[in-house]
Amino acid sequence: MLLSEIAKELGITFEGEDKKITGMNTLQEAEQNQLSFISNPKYTKQIPQTKAGAILVPKEATELVPSTCTPLVVEDPYWCVAIVSKLFAPPLEDETGEVVVGEGSVVDEKATLAKGAKVGKNCHIMAGVYVGSNTEIGDNTILYPNVVVYRDCKIGSNCIIHANTTIGGDGFGFATNKQGEHKKIYQNGNVVVEDDVEIGNSVAIDRAVFGSTRIKKGVHIDNLVQIGHNCEVGEFSVMVSQSGLAGSTKLGRNVVLGGQAAAAGHLEIAPFNQFAARSGITKSIKQSGKTWAGFPLYEHKTWLKLQGKIAKLLKQ
Repeated sequence: MLLSEIAKELGITFEGEDKKITGMNTLQEAEQNQLSFISNPKYTKQIPQTKAGAILVPKEATELVPSTCTPLVVEDPYWCVAIVSKLFAPPLEDETGEVVVGEGSVVDEKATLAKGAKVGKNCHIMAGVYVGSNTEIGDNTILYPNVVVYRDCKIGSNCIIHANTTIGGDGFGFATNKQGEHKKIYQNGNVVVEDDVEIGNSVAIDRAVFGSTRIKKGVHIDNLVQIGHNCEVGEFSVMVSQSGLAGSTKLGRNVVLGGQAAAAGHLEIAPFNQFAARSGITKSIKQSGKTWAGFPLYEHKTWLKLQGKIAKLLKQ
């Protein structure tokens, strides 16, 4: 869309070059043909370095916008993100596109492959599976009954995805205005599952707002796990049943989350950390190779000592 068309949708005016905008992205990752935004003051320092063609900003931040970027001055940038995200949302399914099924693959007659879907060689797609438009399934991958893979997602080779799992559903994202009303932020990214990944039953892996939610090579995910939008699960990590990640959290390689362990959003967990069942992770973990437990989180040995002292107090 032209920038003038976007401004019209937002009910604002702007001055400068009327650029063609092809999508939205973060301040750090946006390109010259993309629109970005600033909604949290802690990211203000990123404005001068952005390569975005245009940016949604409050009036007080316009002086930080570089000369290569056109400011769209709005009262509530995040609310405007929700409005604009819908403008760039793809159709639910494409109307054209060839369905490709590789040699040796078996696709049950009760499975559905949307236009533009591609299935690699020697795959097994069982009854009730739905594979969306422009989605790619690698070689030797098994999708058990009722697996759903939304449009634009990528599944690697030698993967096993068990029944009733959903890959690429919308992340839980919305803007709220001063009146307490909510507006959906359309999730226009995708999910990428790399090679040699096994995902259990009834798992939900949300698509990214922009870019990709990524499950890296060799990851094993148990039943009933939730992974939020824009997360990254590092190589050979393990997530046990009922564990979960809030949006934009990144696990390093070989991280283990025990049952019902959970991480808050926008955290980074260093490689080779292990978290006991019901661990509550609220801060980034920068040290590698440690074992943690409890909520608030302690190193496991400290947590055991604490439980022992509490038990002694109760006996008194």
